[in-house]
Amino acid sequence: MFTGIVEELGVVGSIDHAAESAVLRIEGPRVASDAVHGASIAVNGVCLTVTSHDATGFSVDVMAETLRRSSLGALRPGDPVNLERAMAAASRFGGHIVQGHVDGTATIIERVPGDRWEVVTFTLPSALARYVVEKGSITVDGVSLTVSAVGPETFSVSLIPTTLEQTTLGRKQVGDPVNLEVDVLAKYVERLLEHGQVPVGRRIAAEGSTAEDGSTPEEES
Repeated sequence: MFTGIVEELGVVGSIDHAAESAVLRIEGPRVASDAVHGASIAVNGVCLTVTSHDATGFSVDVMAETLRRSSLGALRPGDPVNLERAMAAASRFGGHIVQGHVDGTATIIERVPGDRWEVVTFTLPSALARYVVEKGSITVDGVSLTVSAVGPETFSVSLIPTTLEQTTLGRKQVGDPVNLEVDVLAKYVERLLEHGQVPVGRRIAAEGSTAEDGSTPEEES
């Protein structure tokens, strides 16, 4: 589990491609400082498992499915990447619930600079459009962002100076791909509604249960 708050801007050190996978070496001393074999680190929003590490970086295995369904397949040595370690239970929850499970990719189609910020517009895959709402949360390349505008086939976010300086989103250009993860809570709500699940409180009321004072839920309200 992650929060979408990027801890470090790492760099791809090397990529070794095999028939159905690849091994990525990522240089990132901060996130590697307490890495252990099997730890989870989000790389551009994709949750990956550490297979080896040292003081300056770590390596991960990436399966062909992940390479196809995310922007990781387009990475080259020297490319910057957003890095975040898995959230500790005692940490502050600075962003929103991020699983590191990419739902799809989008493309940057416009960048409009402001006084100290920048509005960036992306394509919006039709399969994900129903989960994206104005003022809602979305993860772009592992960065927790608030949607500032939604169109039929696009969405926009406003990037503050810190995000522009400390993540890949300040460096990417029009035409570049990004990973998207929509709010998982929206997907769970959709699933419940599809299967006609009745909320617990409403089910109890329908069954006519009583409170300790003998009143029904309807009477209490």
